[in-house]
Amino acid sequence: MEKLQAVSTLQQQSSTKIFANTTSNMSIYHLHREQQLKCTIDEAWEFFSTPRNLDKLTPKSVGFKITHCASELMHKGQIISYKVKVAPLIWLSWLTEISHVEHQRKFVDNQLSGPYKVWHHTHSFTENADGVMMSDDVVYVMPFGIIGNFVNSLLVRRQLNHIFDERARLVGDIFTSKSASST
Repeated sequence: MEKLQAVSTLQQQSSTKIFANTTSNMSIYHLHREQQLKCTIDEAWEFFSTPRNLDKLTPKSVGFKITHCASELMHKGQIISYKVKVAPLIWLSWLTEISHVEHQRKFVDNQLSGPYKVWHHTHSFTENADGVMMSDDVVYVMPFGIIGNFVNSLLVRRQLNHIFDERARLVGDIFTSKSASST
């Protein structure tokens, strides 16, 4: 419980792109991204609250497969399982739960089991004059203490930045196409 409160507090206070906060031999990392979408809140929510669209947002180079998603509509308590390629021929299982949903405002997915010790990802959507500002806040902790921290600095942080950079490009393409086709 204390760990989750620390993650929640950290997420609320942070505005930096990625940082590490080391306490009790545990480093807590935070990734923050924002992207302006040229669409309505209805269009953004419809797309991002459909779990299977995650496949469209993940670079093929990452190696990511949804293995279980019982409902096409996101809801609190929804369980989604994946396989993630962490090295050639090495796939890990990843199980997440949608723990919080505020219609057309935000949703949160938390790792139940998988490659991280903690994974807490808040997806937020704010309507504005230009469309919708989408933001992602990921708070994560690597397993294996100092070894995990070393792997994060060597590989994981770079890979997460690559995933979110590519996701921004793909989202831009998707919503540019939608805007162009609807005019």
